[in-house]
Amino acid sequence: MGTTNKRSALGLTVLGILAGEPMHTYRIQKLIKDYGKDRVVNVRQRASVYQAIERLLKLELIRVERVEGHPERTVYGITDAGLTTAKAWIKDMLATTGNEFPEFPVGLSFLMMLTPEEAAEQLQARLSAVDARLAEIAPMLGGSADLARIFLVEEEYGHALLVAEQRWLRALVADLHTGSLTWSEESLRQAAAEFNARQEEQS
Repeated sequence: MGTTNKRSALGLTVLGILAGEPMHTYRIQKLIKDYGKDRVVNVRQRASVYQAIERLLKLELIRVERVEGHPERTVYGITDAGLTTAKAWIKDMLATTGNEFPEFPVGLSFLMMLTPEEAAEQLQARLSAVDARLAEIAPMLGGSADLARIFLVEEEYGHALLVAEQRWLRALVADLHTGSLTWSEESLRQAAAEFNARQEEQS
């Protein structure tokens, strides 16, 4: 069916949870939150899980096990194809990179449209958010969550990324405050002109 090319983070999450046992949508949603998967998967809208289930049904990666009165109490189970596909998605997600386009690097690429003061203010706000997120994760990684490490490896990865970002943001904000990184409309125009001139020489 070629489903491995249509992988999605939320789809894998639903498959992964159903691999444990069949259950209805409400319990799937509850476990996504209980397991902390909502911190690594975009589940901003309640309908997202329902949409993922409909897609997985069409792909025959899950099936209806039984209906208990109301539609929302329909119990779903993973199929053999679903289990095979979930494992293929996991392998692909673990081994590949460069397929995501987060917004933060895009904002950084147009940082010069703000003043250095505005940039420092916004980056400081992000740094504060990173600090708060690290404080939130710390107890979990410190053992207070009473979970085996295998259930926390995604949190370890997120923690490592946040620590690196925290260090980089602190240095960048410091450079903006000291003026070692700065720009003006005149300096930007000059830099653009010099770049364009070099491009014309090379063409």
